[in-house]
Amino acid sequence: MRAYAKQLATRRFVGWVGIALAIIAAFIAVPPALIRSPAPSIALAVIGMLCGAFAVYSERKLGFGAIILGAVAIVGAVAATKSGEANLRDVFTWSALIASMLRFATPLLFAALGGIVSERSGVINIGLEGMMLMGAFFGIYGSDLLGSWVGGLGVALIAGGLLALLHATFSIHLRADQVVSGTAVNFLALGITGYVFIDHYGDNGTPESVSRVPDVNLPFLNGGFLDHAIGHLNLLTWLALLTVPALTFYLFRTRRGLRLRAVGEKPRAADTVGVDVFGTRYIAVTASGMLAALGGAYLSVAFVGSFSQNMTEGRGFIALAAVIFGKWRPAGALAATLLFGFSSALANRLPTFSESTATLFQALPYVLTLIAVAGVIGRSRAPGSIGIPYVKE
Repeated sequence: MRAYAKQLATRRFVGWVGIALAIIAAFIAVPPALIRSPAPSIALAVIGMLCGAFAVYSERKLGFGAIILGAVAIVGAVAATKSGEANLRDVFTWSALIASMLRFATPLLFAALGGIVSERSGVINIGLEGMMLMGAFFGIYGSDLLGSWVGGLGVALIAGGLLALLHATFSIHLRADQVVSGTAVNFLALGITGYVFIDHYGDNGTPESVSRVPDVNLPFLNGGFLDHAIGHLNLLTWLALLTVPALTFYLFRTRRGLRLRAVGEKPRAADTVGVDVFGTRYIAVTASGMLAALGGAYLSVAFVGSFSQNMTEGRGFIALAAVIFGKWRPAGALAATLLFGFSSALANRLPTFSESTATLFQALPYVLTLIAVAGVIGRSRAPGSIGIPYVKE
């Protein structure tokens, strides 16, 4: 038994070595290393793929991950070495890529954290997309009417919370199918925001003078790499990042967090010891909608400074995939949203190098979403009673 456990640990270690070698193989072909021959990258990637093949017998996901990353690294290294150095330096300015990655990841992270809160309580929240859209419109609508981005965020929180409360009522009290309820919420949000937007703003669109959430400047970074990467991030980006450890502490280090998780795992047992199952789920789903609305408000009130119909463009579903990728943990969701954000940031800079490649990369977050739903969902352990309405005896 001990020998088998040692063999598993060895294969797992070799699998991680394979992934590391694949990443190094890709990294040395771009700035700042910028090795102009594909041979070193191909050699490292092949070794990484062999490590993955060795690990795949006991660690399938890890092993296949190393093999796929190795293949991607080979293709990327060959393409990089055939490209001009000037274009590569324009695209792979790492400080700018990190800053852009965090900007694109912020709305996804808010929504993913909201999804974790709801699903940890046992309620599937397919309606994250609609709640983000409500936050995006009513955030800028409130900012315009009240003349303050703080007021705009408040209106967005109320709008997202009310829509989530509607979803909670159908899912918890009326015991409707939670997937159907969430889908209906998405269509409802699309109709509400579209109607009010056209009715109030017409063809002129939202005004350019709307109060926007400010950036946080960190002058002590003195203009170096860190200054360009994180020295001028938006206030909501910092709030999203700080929410990750705060929510982790709440879920896994507090009594209320334990009760919320118990309601999602064993609601009957939680009810037996006096936990209010219905109340806990209502609060969790409503909080989920408010967090998702903050992500939508970031798009309109902080990132773009305007609103267009259906501007969330499926980000709520990507956030749902991040919940699954992250195994219903805030830190895991952060890692997943950073991955999605990096692909978007890279696609945003690739037109300098290749328009067609940029278009391909813009589809990558949605491809990763399909992979999450099709491949990872069956291997990640969801809360035990997720999607099951509770009937009190």
